[in-house]
Amino acid sequence: MKKLILFTIALTALQITAQNHPNRAERMQDFTPEEMATLRTKKMTLALDLNASQQAQIQEINLENATLRKAHMEKRQARKASGNTNKPSKEEYLKMQHAKLDHQIEVKAKMKDILNAEQYSKWEKMQARKAAKKRDHKKAKMNAE
Repeated sequence: MKKLILFTIALTALQITAQNHPNRAERMQDFTPEEMATLRTKKMTLALDLNASQQAQIQEINLENATLRKAHMEKRQARKASGNTNKPSKEEYLKMQHAKLDHQIEVKAKMKDILNAEQYSKWEKMQARKAAKKRDHKKAKMNAE
């Protein structure tokens, strides 16, 4: 009986802690695009051993990406707040995907110009891991629903 009570208390405490913990997206909303870009650039500097010139160029790319992400977040939040939960039409979805992929191609080309061969290879592996993690998270989310 004591074990059951202790288990119930522990489970309740865990639930309360999990509910109060903000997810990554909620934490990122508080940052400005400049702060997000600086954090990302510093992480990349540590992972790829970037020199000062590379850091400055990558900071510009990261700032552009962070500004776009912030705009998309705000647009999504505004749509949610207005009560519009409709999914985009096929044409709108296709247009968004084309824009996203064109931007990714552009960023990849810029990174190839900035980084040396070893750094670029490492960066591509980092991108692949990030994409796999995102896919796994999406699958887990869909399975939970």
